[in-house]
Amino acid sequence: MAGATRTLPPPLILAVVGLGAFVTALDQTVVVTALPSLMLDLKISLTQLDQASWIITAYLLGYTAAMPVIGRLADVYGYAKVYQVGLVVFVIGTSLVAVSQSLEWMVAARVIQAVGGGATVPIGLAIAGSALPRKQWGLALGVVAGAAEAGSMLGPAYGGAIIELSNWRWIFWLNIPQSAVLFLALFWLPNQPNRDARVDYLGSALLVAALLLISLGLSRGSLLTLSSPVPFVMGGAGLALAGGLLVVERRAQQPLLSPALFREKAFLAANGAQLLVGVSLIIALVTVPLMANTIMGKTPLTGAMWLLRMTCAIPVGAVIGGLLLGRVGIRPVMVAGLGLAAVGLLLVSGWDLDVRDPQLSLHLAVAGLGFGLVISPIMTQVLTAVFDDYRATAASLVVVARMLGMTLGLAALSAWGVEHFQTLMSGVEFPLPEPGESAEETQAHLAEYNAELTAAGLSLLHNFLRVAAAAVLVAILPALAMGSGCGRSGKSD
Repeated sequence: MAGATRTLPPPLILAVVGLGAFVTALDQTVVVTALPSLMLDLKISLTQLDQASWIITAYLLGYTAAMPVIGRLADVYGYAKVYQVGLVVFVIGTSLVAVSQSLEWMVAARVIQAVGGGATVPIGLAIAGSALPRKQWGLALGVVAGAAEAGSMLGPAYGGAIIELSNWRWIFWLNIPQSAVLFLALFWLPNQPNRDARVDYLGSALLVAALLLISLGLSRGSLLTLSSPVPFVMGGAGLALAGGLLVVERRAQQPLLSPALFREKAFLAANGAQLLVGVSLIIALVTVPLMANTIMGKTPLTGAMWLLRMTCAIPVGAVIGGLLLGRVGIRPVMVAGLGLAAVGLLLVSGWDLDVRDPQLSLHLAVAGLGFGLVISPIMTQVLTAVFDDYRATAASLVVVARMLGMTLGLAALSAWGVEHFQTLMSGVEFPLPEPGESAEETQAHLAEYNAELTAAGLSLLHNFLRVAAAAVLVAILPALAMGSGCGRSGKSD
């Protein structure tokens, strides 16, 4: 796209959009380690922990719901300009978070921050696709998506480091100079609006509302335990809005969700695979540190370092996948990545209480490399399966698919986990002292109970990881329906 007018070389363009994806992805998870300090400063008690969790949830919801609309705005008004507007919104939100004086203020500010941050990944992917020839898209998309992965995975460590040096507010103040650098760099990229395209604002409003309701419904554990009608009411309302969206889109001259997107088998297959990858990834991200910190008795820092062994391998796998894509094609890299992730998760599910390195690091790295390998094939397939004037929209939808998968995975984990643990512990009673029983006998019964408790917990966490492995293995089915090469020309019919 107008390569002759571009003043930045492709490597610098990739650096700019990669940095943008990294910085805004940090804020998805950065408050995890900052939450205790933040709660203390804002006088949020432990009894309000469920409300405090909205500090994290609000960002994820805003990020997910706004992304397809922002992607479409970029397709119409130009990538660089909309990216800059997104950065301005992100800075406004991050400034409001930094000066927050109450929980309600912070939650509202996090939504604003997420709306701006949600612009960086889909628009960055679209810019990366425009910066290089189609045959090099795999590497470009692998770099940008890998940067986003690295940001979200390193967020907790980044937040913890800043808190050690200063206080939690500086986590957000530091976003401002980083965003300013990106904002200025974008002036060096050409902005090419599509003057024949229009934004479907009614469809956009319906899609945002539908995604919010569906995400809220999926995020509640009672969805799977059937203990409350609330998630079903939310999900049903979201699906009703989605049905209304379909009616509106059929009548719109330039719909937000073009029917052409959903006639492409490869596009649907990539999104289906992404949904299942999201389910698997979130289960692994939660289970590994949980296993370390509970059953195996390790410190929170040790659990975080275990997880880092897997998450550091994800961006590495993303770049490797991008390099392999041009040589062997989409489908082989995709299937290899899913298979590798499943093997790694199954190996971790066989750990005993005395697991050590190098076994520990090797198994986690194998899973991380597998998750990383699939990033570039999915993104490349989505962008090559659609028309050029829906490129950023398509990139945003595939990110939303993964977010919805992660939301569903968390809900399944909490609901199924509690029920399954109760099943494992059925028949195991706490050993109360019997009349005439010696202290040694009481201690022996207590030790036996603790051993059964540990065994049940370990079995539960092993089963979590096997479910995660099963999810990526099932994802091979839609992966086989994806194309083997770089797809269509991208020109509108």
